[in-house]
This record gives sequence, C-alpha cells and structure tokens, in this order.
Amino acid sequence: MLRIKELETIMNEPNFWDDNKHSEKVLKELNSLKNKYNNISNLKTHIIDNINLLNSLKDDMDDEVYHLLESESLEIESILDEIETLEYLNGKYDNSDAILEIHPGAGGTESCDWALMLYRMYTRWCEKHGYKYEVINLEDGEEAGIKSVSVIVHGEYVYGYLKGEKGVHRLIRISPFDSNKRRHTSFASVAITPVFNDDIDITINPDDIRVDVYRSSGKGGQGVNTTDSAVRITHMPTKIVVTCQNERSQIQNKETAMNVLKNKLYELEVEKKEKELNEIKGITTEINFGSQIRTYTMCPYTLVKDHRTNTEITDVNKVLDGDIDKFIEDNLKRG
Repeated sequence: MLRIKELETIMNEPNFWDDNKHSEKVLKELNSLKNKYNNISNLKTHIIDNINLLNSLKDDMDDEVYHLLESESLEIESILDEIETLEYLNGKYDNSDAILEIHPGAGGTESCDWALMLYRMYTRWCEKHGYKYEVINLEDGEEAGIKSVSVIVHGEYVYGYLKGEKGVHRLIRISPFDSNKRRHTSFASVAITPVFNDDIDITINPDDIRVDVYRSSGKGGQGVNTTDSAVRITHMPTKIVVTCQNERSQIQNKETAMNVLKNKLYELEVEKKEKELNEIKGITTEINFGSQIRTYTMCPYTLVKDHRTNTEITDVNKVLDGDIDKFIEDNLKRG
C-alpha cells in the first residue's frame, strides 16, 4: 500500500505527463499493484463474510446455505490461485511485454500447418486474457500453414506468463495432407523474448548488419503487397535474422526490426552474464534445444502432456483453442 501511495504522489506531480515513457512505466506498476491489492482485499472480504455466515447459521444449515457456501468456497479458491500465481511472477522482466516467434521444424507442409495451429492457440490465449498483440511478420507456407510468425504481445505480466512456453512443441495426429491417412509427428519451435524497453543499452555497428528489402508475402493491404516495404535485417556476428513486414512504410518496418534486433542482442548479453555468474557460483546448467517441452497427441488417443511438470489435459481441442493456463501455472510453480 505504501508503494501505491508513492506512485499516486508521483502521478500528481505537475510535469508527470511530460515524459510518456516514464508515465507509462509508473501507470503500469501502479495498475499491477492495485490489482494485487484488490485481489487480496476481495479474498479477505469473502473469507470474513463466509465466517460470519457460518457463525449465524451454524444451527440452521439447509441445502440452500450449503450450496451457497460451496460456491463461495470455489470462488475463494480461484482468487487464492490467482494471487499465488502472481507471487511467482517476480522475475526482473516478468511484467514486460513479450516477443513471440514460431518456426516450423523439418517436415514441410505438416510442420507449417502445426506452426499455424500454435499461432492460433497463442492468439486465442491473448484474446481470452485481454492482451493486445501485433503481428510484425508472418510468412505463409507454400501449400498450407506458415513458415514463420513474429508477434509482439502487450499486457500485464505477459512475459512472465509466456516465458515457460519457450521450446519445442510436438504434434502427433492423422495427417489431413496424407491421402493414406497415416499418422505423422510434427515439430515447431516457440521463442519468447521480453521487450526490454529502457533497459537496452546496445549499440549496433552498421557494418555488422545487412539490410534487405523486398515485397511483403503476407496478407495485407494494397500498399503492403505491391511495394518493397518488407525489411529483413541480418546481424552478421551472431547470425540473428529479424524480419518485419506489417507496415506500409519501409522506414517503419526497419525501425521495428531494429528494435527487435536490439532486444535479441540484449537478451544474449543477459544470458551471457547469467552463465558467467553461475560459473562463478559453481552452478552448471544444461540446455537442450532439441527436446520437446510439450506433446499434443490427437491419435491414437487425445492427450496434451507437458514433459517438465507431467501436467496432462485430455481435451486437445480446448488446449489448441487457447486454454493453456494450467500448463503455464504449473510450470511457474515448478520454479
């Protein structure tokens, strides 16, 4: 509550709105703290009200009161779960926006279609939680699906929730593209990067990058598809490639691509420092980019299993429709 009062005092300063970045940062923190405070207050109110109800009716309990208390108990449990989950979102960048990227693995049309299914799953998840997202690059597959997609997701604790989705996702199903109706296994990789904003202190040497411009291949308006507005930037030392084609203007696309590239380079620096610190502390971490974090099985049975937490959900279609909160929460609690 003290921090909320401090931030409200800052907001009341005459020149508060002069610096948009600073004011947005303060508002974001204030709204986050107020949400936490309101959740705790609501939980306290529910508990006190139920205790008072129990005390007043303990000698006269009927079915109606029993069902009311049962309903209240479920609501209390739901609020408590939400508060508990937020407590795990305490990383430095957890309350940042996120860059979501999906790339199909080997397998041609099958993998491209699987990448599209994952793209739909995550955008549906965003819509259900009221998160806004902007597609900065989307390349269609030759026959179906997508070759790649990059999306910036805006909202409270977006990176904190999505960071555990980074990795390889596997799909097992009867292929709709196989006339013999055989079972196929497809892979796609998901990358999640926080939007670092003011923390970025990266200088890019112009000699280290190659900028290519070309005609947009994705869906868009007439100006997007008929001019060389799409931009691809390759950072030669790291081989990082960033593409943006969502704007009509080549200049706007280049600016967005450069910002994404800076985020990726900054992330590399953060990971490098963390590795060095772990080596000093004697901590060794093994990173295996080839292993899948989750398998979505649609044949011969239906099951989605997270291999890190062993969380399982049998309704595959519900998961692919964006209902992935159970996987996200269980992975956060895993630490």
